Amino acid sequence: MGAPYNFDRVTLLITHYNRSKSLEHLLKRCAEEDLSFEEIVISDDGSKPEHLSYVKSLQQIYTFRLITTPVNKGLGANINRGQDAVKTPYTLYVQEDFEPTCDFAPNFINAIKLMDTESWDIIRFYTFPWAPFPYLKDYKLGYAEMLFKPTLLHLNHLKFRLYSDHPHLRRSHFFQKFGRYIEGQRGDPTEYNMCMQFIRKNGRALMFNADSDLFLHEHGAIEPNTMVRSKWKLSNSFFVSVMRNLYLKGKVVNSTIKLKKLN
Repeated sequence: MGAPYNFDRVTLLITHYNRSKSLEHLLKRCAEEDLSFEEIVISDDGSKPEHLSYVKSLQQIYTFRLITTPVNKGLGANINRGQDAVKTPYTLYVQEDFEPTCDFAPNFINAIKLMDTESWDIIRFYTFPWAPFPYLKDYKLGYAEMLFKPTLLHLNHLKFRLYSDHPHLRRSHFFQKFGRYIEGQRGDPTEYNMCMQFIRKNGRALMFNADSDLFLHEHGAIEPNTMVRSKWKLSNSFFVSVMRNLYLKGKVVNSTIKLKKLN
């Protein structure tokens, strides 16, 4: 274990819902990597009593501020609630089922330097291996600029995912430029809406693009996922794959039209 890393201008914001063991693992890994922040804020979205009780018991081991609500209102409301509680210039947003690796801290130092000296809106640290962002331009310090290709000559549906709910660093006045998250909808539409807002407002994003992983995603290894995707999205059937591909191409066209209307 190396020297402790103290990020005194950063709040670690964690959203949580019914995955208290996963949350415990994340906090444990942060401690093991000697990561400290100005504050850790955990925003709970109306978890079951047994999970909420366990989260509260973790305060005897780890220092964090817990934000709660009596009723589950969805991911958008949970992020809004948590972000409103942040007091530092920067927010490191992480959902409870991720964990930092030993390579995170030195590269996070570089991310803060880039935020301090340049006009990036977010810096991302993870993407699913099977869904890489398609248009990257190498930048520096292991990061790449995420480029949005607006025309229909570029039909990769992932091109709209400049923003992501995956672990990222952002300025804490993020809402002032991009608006708040929509509330009362499932996680995927909530994230998609923010993607569109991010593009519409000319958001600038970097993504870590070196060989090492900065975060790992547990994929339900500790506790079941709380968000279950439709079976057709996961099927390996040839027919379903063809139909899914056509659907995604249509979605690119639809999203392109939607963006033009928003502008």
